[in-house]
Amino acid sequence: MKQKTKRCLLILAMSSAFVSSALVTGTVQAAGCMKGAAVGGIAGHEAGHHGAVGAAGGCMVGHHEASKKAKQQQQNAPQGAPPAHP
Repeated sequence: MKQKTKRCLLILAMSSAFVSSALVTGTVQAAGCMKGAAVGGIAGHEAGHHGAVGAAGGCMVGHHEASKKAKQQQQNAPQGAPPAHP
């Protein structure tokens, strides 16, 4: 059990480091990416030691969901109001 927990934490840390480095360089709009990468990395690891693939997929899904939410909030905003920032 301890070994499995250590692996999950390692995958989570690696995923977070990857996403953080992408944020620092400014090449990625990462809204929702970190949460998705964390969940996807753990799920991918549990599904057969595919944590990196899970983290990448989770990042994409998290970003997509955050974009949908921001777009919906923008559409629901009253006319003339400044755009909402996530």
